[in-house]
Amino acid sequence: MEQNLSLYRIFFEVAQTGNISRAAKNLYISQPAISKAISRLEDNLRLPLFIRNSRGVQLTDEGVILFEHVRDAFGTLSHGEDELKRMVELGVGHIRIGVSTVLCKYVLLPCLKEFIARYPHVKFTIHNQSTLQTLELLEKQQIDLGLTAEPTHKKNITFDKVMDIADGFLATPAYLTNMRLRGGGAQSDIFKNGTILMLEKGNVTRTYIEDYLREQHLEPSHLLEVSTMDLLVDFARIGLGAGCVIKNFVQEELENGTFVEIPMSPPIPDRTIGFVYNSQSAHSKALAMFIRFYRHFYHPTAST
Repeated sequence: MEQNLSLYRIFFEVAQTGNISRAAKNLYISQPAISKAISRLEDNLRLPLFIRNSRGVQLTDEGVILFEHVRDAFGTLSHGEDELKRMVELGVGHIRIGVSTVLCKYVLLPCLKEFIARYPHVKFTIHNQSTLQTLELLEKQQIDLGLTAEPTHKKNITFDKVMDIADGFLATPAYLTNMRLRGGGAQSDIFKNGTILMLEKGNVTRTYIEDYLREQHLEPSHLLEVSTMDLLVDFARIGLGAGCVIKNFVQEELENGTFVEIPMSPPIPDRTIGFVYNSQSAHSKALAMFIRFYRHFYHPTAST
């Protein structure tokens, strides 16, 4: 748009009132300033916009056409301002989160349930993907927040710890009984003679466990790769093998005897998971609200 927006604002007010003095009063500027602005706009457009008479001013045919477009434009701007005010008043916003399937189900969803109950006007987009993909999207600023294992490199990233998680190899009592009948019940026998269920390659959990097994000189002879943690648990539950799972999320099955943990020596070190966000990016009001909320949700006794 080549013309100054203020000229169109003055034109719009004069056209609505049909009177320069009334327009000047409404806009809190002088009548000569109004007349000068209209003349400038007419000179720039090389068209007469008003016909002056004793009763005030009247739009020319060209002025009527311009007025219809200016009216629509200012109506759109007014609507935009109203929408922004509504967003502030209602806490409306959009938050994009990257998270793996298992962390989404067991860690994020309980928090989201309570947050949405309190702030129902906030919109969420959940990108269901691996930790590595989440960190890539965060670096490109295509998401606002990620729920991941603690990243090794934290340049320009803030990490908010949520909890520690413990990995372990679990199997049904019947499966372990069958293993002992085959003549092997020791840790090394499980990996030599049994079926080990693990997540597919490329997964952060899979990489972490592989590093641990390599350090202990353990290599599964028969490996069954599964795409999701839930499916891995289901396969272990029917006695297909010993599954490497996050024990935090199967505590009930461990307590009621559905699963038995295979002792590992030394134990698999715990990992830390939490929210990550770009510390260099400005936070929307909705994102700032969610950050405060989840900090209290996961650590209610900690000061914020």
